[in-house]
Amino acid sequence: MFIRKNRPWQSREDDVTPKGLYLDRRAIMAGGGALALAGLSGCEAQSAQVAAGQTGAGQRPASGALDFSATDYTIADPQTPYPAVTGYNNFYEFGIGKDDPARYASALTTNPWSIEIEGHAARTGRFALEDVVDFSTLEERIYRLRCVEAWSMVIPWVGVPLSRVLAAFQPTSDARYVQFETHLDRDEMRGTRFPVLDWPYVEGLRMDEAMNELAFLAVGLYGEVLPNQNGAPVRLVVPWKYGYKSIKSISKIRFVSEQPETSWNRSAPREYGFYSNVNPNRAHPRWSQSSERVIGGNVFARRDTEMFNGYAEQVAHMYAGMDLIENH
Repeated sequence: MFIRKNRPWQSREDDVTPKGLYLDRRAIMAGGGALALAGLSGCEAQSAQVAAGQTGAGQRPASGALDFSATDYTIADPQTPYPAVTGYNNFYEFGIGKDDPARYASALTTNPWSIEIEGHAARTGRFALEDVVDFSTLEERIYRLRCVEAWSMVIPWVGVPLSRVLAAFQPTSDARYVQFETHLDRDEMRGTRFPVLDWPYVEGLRMDEAMNELAFLAVGLYGEVLPNQNGAPVRLVVPWKYGYKSIKSISKIRFVSEQPETSWNRSAPREYGFYSNVNPNRAHPRWSQSSERVIGGNVFARRDTEMFNGYAEQVAHMYAGMDLIENH
């Protein structure tokens, strides 16, 4: 008899709070997805795509519900209510206020969308989003999101593992890091008309971080197409790092050999490091990181911050021997 032991970030489906009739629709979607994939295993399907020189497949919805499969990537904490997830955001390309993205991000054109692949990889060039993300193999992962400003959410993302996407472009041995760049359009993104940061926004990961099982490219949340204010049409989700590492509205991916510059580290290196792992033991120069405000619940609700945001079992090995205070 096979007995599965859940990992610390896993919980039962009925432990989390849905959006309206979300769970009912989710059950229907998951059932349909299982029937559609019955003929091929996930590995077989992925191998077939790569062999054919394709990284993406499936129809991309312009709005509304997404077809996806449920996974064991979930946590016991209640999900943050949908209005809070979509109404309380940091997306400085649309303004520095928490409600500015929800007010102004509708100006962003997200369809069609392409991503330019550059650097040390066998396959480079400009690719339609549908050829980067396989919309026929979407899955849901419920992750914690921890902002460097000491607030947190729990969000049900829909997307694909980052490792699958990157592997399809066949990075070479010289690709030791991956840099991501946010789309820049000063007409549609009103915040970029001001020198808040050195636009465009850029972020990066070490290759082993990017290939970790938890790293995720999201195209949706709460079972629906990603809202513009949350980083449409595609964003990174790195749940063990502070939220600003999870770059939004990605337009470029570069495979590079040297540690790439990142926007906040370039702007304020004393405050924002390259790694930016959630660490309750390293205070921000202007506030403590030992606890966090839980968005969407009681206004006074707080929880203790966990090392690596609670994902230490999956990621701590990548930083063995590092001084996580100095190398923040």
